[in-house]
Amino acid sequence: MNIDKLNDYQKEAVLYNQGPLLILAGAGSGKTRVLTTKIAYLIKENNISPYNILAITFTNKAAKEMKERLDRLIGEDSKYIQVSTFHSFGLKILRENSNILGYDRNFVIMDSDDSLTVIKKILKELNYDPKIYNPRSIRNKISSCKNEMILPIDYEKYANSEYEKVVLKVYNKYEEKLKKNNSVDFDDLLILPIILFRKYKDILEKYQDHFQYILIDEYQDTNEAQYILTKMISEKYRNICCVGDNDQSIYSFRGANYKNILNFEKDYKDAKIILLEENYRSTQNILDAANGVIKNNKLRKDKKLWTSNGLGEKINYYRAYNERDEAQYVIRKVKELSNKSVSYQDIAVLYRTNAQSRILEEEMLKENMPYRVVGSFYFYNRKEIKDLIAYLRLIHNIKDNVSLIRIINTPKRGIGLKTIENLTKQADLENKSIYEIISSGKELEFKEIIEQLRKLSEELTLTELIDKVLELSGLRQELESDNTLESEIRIENLEEFKSITKSFEEREGLISLEDFLLEISLISDVEEYKDDLNRISLMTVHSVKGLEFDYVFVVGMEEGIFPHMNSLMESDELEEERRLCYVAITRAKSHLYLVNAKRRTLFGKDQINPPSRFISEIDPKLIESNIELGHENKVVSKLQSEDVFRTDDIDYQVGDYVYHETFGAGRVVEVTNSLVSVAFKHPYNIKKLMKNHKKLTKV
Repeated sequence: MNIDKLNDYQKEAVLYNQGPLLILAGAGSGKTRVLTTKIAYLIKENNISPYNILAITFTNKAAKEMKERLDRLIGEDSKYIQVSTFHSFGLKILRENSNILGYDRNFVIMDSDDSLTVIKKILKELNYDPKIYNPRSIRNKISSCKNEMILPIDYEKYANSEYEKVVLKVYNKYEEKLKKNNSVDFDDLLILPIILFRKYKDILEKYQDHFQYILIDEYQDTNEAQYILTKMISEKYRNICCVGDNDQSIYSFRGANYKNILNFEKDYKDAKIILLEENYRSTQNILDAANGVIKNNKLRKDKKLWTSNGLGEKINYYRAYNERDEAQYVIRKVKELSNKSVSYQDIAVLYRTNAQSRILEEEMLKENMPYRVVGSFYFYNRKEIKDLIAYLRLIHNIKDNVSLIRIINTPKRGIGLKTIENLTKQADLENKSIYEIISSGKELEFKEIIEQLRKLSEELTLTELIDKVLELSGLRQELESDNTLESEIRIENLEEFKSITKSFEEREGLISLEDFLLEISLISDVEEYKDDLNRISLMTVHSVKGLEFDYVFVVGMEEGIFPHMNSLMESDELEEERRLCYVAITRAKSHLYLVNAKRRTLFGKDQINPPSRFISEIDPKLIESNIELGHENKVVSKLQSEDVFRTDDIDYQVGDYVYHETFGAGRVVEVTNSLVSVAFKHPYNIKKLMKNHKKLTKV
């Protein structure tokens, strides 16, 4: 096959197939093209069976894109390649070995809200106050443990405090309830295959022989469980190719460990390392800005992005008076671009936290500018949709107590909390599901509805079944009788759900209820509502990963905002913030605008923040600004008493820890001739103080 259109390093990556390979692919360097071409080359030129290839990426969207590209490259053979997310791959293994692990084949996958419901129930059973032992916090702790491969038996050694001992009790109970309900959570899709492989070496070897060539995208985003699973599958043949960029690792809050990519050479002593540094997306000025920022991180593999796209325009930096001025500046610039026939869809406004979108939305609404807030709300998380899915889950698996408890009185049937509590206790005593022990009362009427729907599910298409669920459950009737705008929107959402089932049926034919439920359980991408309107995209920097726009505005470039306040005390967290800034900058193809405000009101508090350190890390020659870079606004309040100052000078450096008699412990984030800016945890903001003030001391 023809690979002449690839650059020399891309060709080398495609042709190297003699063992472990790490491709360090910079932003916009064409890594997806390299991955798909490499797979096609293995099949077409090296005569490797598509059956023996496993390609893993992180989102359903990325997996779909890879499948489409492979179909264009190799046609029919692409259908036999296992292209999936880690969780989809884990699900495949579980479905094929569920009986060995002690699950019925129709096990249910619980989402994070379902897990939260179970944990709330456990806390109630154990008589723990949810105000003291926050259910969401405990759920996140359990999820974090699972991602780190810490099972309840392992967690015992860490459970020293009273809180940790409670977490351990809940964790044990939680695992018992999952197993009893024939359920797994999202984390189990990674944990259980590892447990299976550790216990049954013959099963592991079967999968190793099946998947002899393994390619993993976005390797910098792997957590401990994904890392272990990858090593186990690839151990026999060692034909593993990992693609990633340690400079774009921004998901530590999800358990991702960027050190996995840095340690690749330690794991595979004979590994080949190839750098893809040529960028096909941005101008050189934008890339130089990104390089200037990221080089300040110490824990990274060194690489430098370059392009043949030309220098391009300088980066625009605007220092606004406040957050409203910041938003109005963005709008003025967008109007200028629109007048030059730039499409709104080619423009993105990025911010560090969701709270920053409010003022942008207000100002855009005033100006009647079309926009969309990407990732702000997720269709499947709407109450009415979760209720409908719970009906479908119970129809599929009557042991699913979580779904039953959610809908037994939805819509209201006069089944109270006491009744549900008694049913739960009886089911626990008899070691049965709640559904099985229902035998009288209004709850029996509910059971009869489910039985009727279970019979219909064997005769109807998915879309027809949805209609019957809405009708027989009373969900539709309750909303129609409510006759409010909100209920109308909810009805429209339920009707929209039928569009989803129809698209499944058109794509897959007669898909089973089991397959449909598993498929929607695995949807981890934020699926935005598609329309024909030309809109400006507003989104957090985390949401923009993998996207690109001609014109990118990054707002809130201030210490305490970006980098975020929570990162200012720890070097590891600050390095992740810098990677996040690198991601934001490299989304821009032709024009980049960096914006901040001298003062802003955020979370109901007035803040005066110094400019982000990331701006100072960019060469001033690359920037056009409305202020003199480095110039300090020396507005210092006149103090009535001179005895509040020391006579001696203290040499403060960025990073120094300090203590203030009023504000407590903090850390220096900026130093000028007479002032020092300090990030305090309590109160939660940055304060600009006189260096020689007696209340401030260096610790």
